[in-house]
Amino acid sequence: MIAYFVIDASIEIERFKRFSKPFFACRLFAMSTLVLADGSTFEGQSFGAEKEAEGEVVFNTGMVGYAESLTDPSYRGQILVFTYPLIGNYGIPSEELNEYGFSKHFESEDIHVRGVIVSQASEHFSHHAATQSLDQWLKKHNIPGITGVDTRALTKKLREHGVMLGRIDQDIGHRTSDIGSVEDPNQRNLVDEVSCKEVITYEPHPKSYVQSPMSIVAYDCGMKRNIIRSFLKRGVKVIRVPWNFDLASADFAYDGVFISNGPGDPKMCQETIKQIKWALEKDIPTFGICLGNQLLALAIGGDTSKMKYGHRGANQPCIEVDRGKRIVESKNGDLSTIHYPLSSRCIITSQNHGYAVSENLPSGWHVWYKNANDGTVEGIRHTSKPFFSVQFHPEATPGPEDANYLFDEFLSVLKKKSVRV
Repeated sequence: MIAYFVIDASIEIERFKRFSKPFFACRLFAMSTLVLADGSTFEGQSFGAEKEAEGEVVFNTGMVGYAESLTDPSYRGQILVFTYPLIGNYGIPSEELNEYGFSKHFESEDIHVRGVIVSQASEHFSHHAATQSLDQWLKKHNIPGITGVDTRALTKKLREHGVMLGRIDQDIGHRTSDIGSVEDPNQRNLVDEVSCKEVITYEPHPKSYVQSPMSIVAYDCGMKRNIIRSFLKRGVKVIRVPWNFDLASADFAYDGVFISNGPGDPKMCQETIKQIKWALEKDIPTFGICLGNQLLALAIGGDTSKMKYGHRGANQPCIEVDRGKRIVESKNGDLSTIHYPLSSRCIITSQNHGYAVSENLPSGWHVWYKNANDGTVEGIRHTSKPFFSVQFHPEATPGPEDANYLFDEFLSVLKKKSVRV
């Protein structure tokens, strides 16, 4: 038996309007254009601050975590494109500080991107911890955004061409495909812009350790705040120092050295590299994350290079190199290279970087992790001494916490060390 239902269209339309009122509300948007260095233009509606901005245009593939990404100092000087189609639907949490005086919810106390490009920015949000919309937050921090952009086409262009400079243009009457003179942020010392300016000490809560806490010197090259949280909750005293702090002149005791993430070209941080060399010469346990991985590689005589479009997202697979096996390749009977195969251990990681470390490492060092997608170096380690670093973010925020154990691995190295510096 077939049942036929007759629907009064006018009733259904009125019902849809009533329950979908926000989408029928009349709102006028100013139009904006993203102009790329190759002359490509992408138009959309302006949200956030109505101002022009310029920078390096990059994309992030994460589905969530936009608040953490926008406050990540590693995005300094960049216009960030979100590939996920809907951004802002769960709003923005409060900007309150924690008991230590840094952000409770974000990865820094400011927004570091120059602009935001999305397919759809949600006007309305729903989350128990949200206090404002993405649009309101961007306006407050004077950051422009464009919504309604074909981010799939834009991302495809950036993947094929590579990241490029761009400008957000708010002037409809003078819109042009020529971006003019746009400064490449990588030519500046971005780390100096985001690093702390003085030594700051964070004492862990007494309940987080049994005896006296271990101490680390943490080079702030644009350090994400969850790195500090990760150490503190493990009972570690964090002595946060500027990127160019002189370790030899330190008037405090510490057990190890940590080098944080940060923005820009690692070769701009020659003073940090000099300090890492000093720490390695003194056999001080050293651990680096992201930019810290690149700086450690440069300190030991390795090299770095700019990637085509980098790794920015929360789903990058990394495979650990199996040090238990050794493969010797030879040519005409002469030994040429010795390398190690990948293990069966793969972790999904959060990443944000545009530079990569070369596989050509000096004697005594080896590649520790490799990216399962493109084979780039994701970590390096010394064969016998307590020096290691990773390109990805064990602290996550946003992203998976598969690599969180690396903080514990660093602490186990510190515990084995009998003498403090």
